[in-house]
Amino acid sequence: MKYIGAHCSIAGGLQNAPLQAKNLGATGFALFTKSQRQWFAKTISEEEAQLFKTTCAEAGYTADMILPHDSYLINLGQPDAEKRAQSLKAFIDELERCQVLGLKLLNFHPGSHLKQISEADDIKLIAASVREALQTVPDVIAVFENTAGQGSNLGYTFQQLADMLEAVDMPERVGVCFDTCHGFAAGYGIVTEEEYQRTFEEFDHIIGFQYLRGMHLNDAKGVLGQKLDRHAELGAGNIGKPPFARIVQDKRFDNIPLILETPNEEKWAEEIAWLKSFIQ
Repeated sequence: MKYIGAHCSIAGGLQNAPLQAKNLGATGFALFTKSQRQWFAKTISEEEAQLFKTTCAEAGYTADMILPHDSYLINLGQPDAEKRAQSLKAFIDELERCQVLGLKLLNFHPGSHLKQISEADDIKLIAASVREALQTVPDVIAVFENTAGQGSNLGYTFQQLADMLEAVDMPERVGVCFDTCHGFAAGYGIVTEEEYQRTFEEFDHIIGFQYLRGMHLNDAKGVLGQKLDRHAELGAGNIGKPPFARIVQDKRFDNIPLILETPNEEKWAEEIAWLKSFIQ
């Protein structure tokens, strides 16, 4: 089954994310469990957690269909030890919030070296941070999202992601989310059939499809390899619509959340319906 959806709002309460997803015709969804612009938020009460779980169940969503995202403030590769400790504490809090809500995944951007240390050293810092967080919070899987490589962000190559997974050394507790815009910006072509097959064969060879826990489906405003992290509506960027139809028809992407982060929320229902039309 294809779990196709969008990043839904929690305005007015966590339970509103699955309600919005249902209204969009989605078979999966993403959400922040608190404001993505805050380090911390009030603890989720038992009543809030139960309402979220009940609403998800009534709307037909299981944890496999949901891909939460952590705060944009967190940088697990922060070279400054004190600042990294703050990020680690916030990341642990994000994992705990997912655990309370009965969610099994947490998507996150790996981190940035801020041009202060080498990429290799920063990969070690990121992995150590993730390992400590996972040792603190059971059950939830840390899902590394590939980045566009903009600025000093790491995780823009499959090898970097593979190195992080290996260094964490907890294979059952880690995964990867492939963002199409980020991948394209980092130089992974998927526009032609040949590019598409080559990119995902490389993903399987270096990382392995067993680690793929989700995808973000976004067109790209930048050109291939430009490292520009600018999302576009499906068909309104340099990737174009055919690769997204190909993804939906590809059995390798069954049973994981396929999440739109396209910029025009008013078109999400239309984009979801279009994607679902290719389910075989």
